[in-house]
Amino acid sequence: MSSIYIHIPFCSRKCPYCDFYSQPGSSSDIAAYVALLEKNIQVLARDSVPGTPLTTIFFGGGTPSLLQPKQLQTILMQLDSCFKIAQKAEITLEANPGTITLEKLQGYRAAGLNRLSLGIQSLSDANLKLLGRIHNSRTAIEGFNAARRAGFTNISLDLMFALPDQTLEDNFREINQLLDLSPEHISLYGLSFEEGTPLTLSAESGQLMPCSEELYADQYRQINQLANAAGYEHYEISNFARPGFRCAHNQVYWRREGCLAVGCGAHGFDPHNWGTRWQVPADITRVRRALQNNKNPAKTVETFDCQSAMSEYCYLRLRTSDGLDLIEFRKIFCQDAEQVFSAAMQRCKNFLIQDNHSLHFNLDGWLIYDYLISEFL
Repeated sequence: MSSIYIHIPFCSRKCPYCDFYSQPGSSSDIAAYVALLEKNIQVLARDSVPGTPLTTIFFGGGTPSLLQPKQLQTILMQLDSCFKIAQKAEITLEANPGTITLEKLQGYRAAGLNRLSLGIQSLSDANLKLLGRIHNSRTAIEGFNAARRAGFTNISLDLMFALPDQTLEDNFREINQLLDLSPEHISLYGLSFEEGTPLTLSAESGQLMPCSEELYADQYRQINQLANAAGYEHYEISNFARPGFRCAHNQVYWRREGCLAVGCGAHGFDPHNWGTRWQVPADITRVRRALQNNKNPAKTVETFDCQSAMSEYCYLRLRTSDGLDLIEFRKIFCQDAEQVFSAAMQRCKNFLIQDNHSLHFNLDGWLIYDYLISEFL
């Protein structure tokens, strides 16, 4: 396996819409966690079958940009020592605009990071307040410009749409503001209300009104139109890229390829024998105890058979514009996807497009992806 995900579970404060594993952390907490990651990497390398050098590394969270450049450099040095890092590896850091400075960004570049995923989320100060973000729109734009000055030539910007009270005109304005910055990559997510989050509780109590399905669809179509006109490829349900700037790490997931993982709450995947998915517990105390005993803290959470592997292959591939490769499917599973999933394809036929030997959803299919993909599961 040539990819690894590293979870950093610390945030300045928890956003009210977020259900990812994260918690507040002092500088001493973060320093101790970096040492924990070093040990986690060593144990993982001990238990892993030697493979090719790492070609993608992704620091996610949480807020990885709470780490200092020297701490990230320490982690990268440990990865290189245990696994080797390919010369042109894509090394991504998720960053919150409220936690970065020009000096810090310059340090990240010097440490070896070459891709920045900047969580702008909105360019409306009112919406940023609603979302509980620690930055405002001016800070977001200044952060992007600072990243450019620091030498980042591969920047992804995250933006949310379908926010409460957000009109089609508001969405149009924000998307154009984002496109004016000309990032290499854009991730655009419709706000989701996850069970148990403060934002969901506010919606359930009537304090705010979620976006209607009709307006959600109109905003999504508008985003697709504006991004395509600006030269971006809509290569996955929520992701757009300039030519040559797709996120290589995320494509590992969508292609159902292997990925190592370290850090509390991180998920890894081994594709051998139809596939095994495992998770490092989302509990620093448990992880520390296991590593102190020189044990791998990760636990298996799912083991696939041929049928479930075929279903997941379709589930992941149909998220992308490349779609379901019929020839590759036959090569991997020794069966024809058209036969295995004939009923599903028939029911989804109005939303499927065939290009040579691949099938992919059209834009309307992506809009109701969760409904359509259930036919394949």
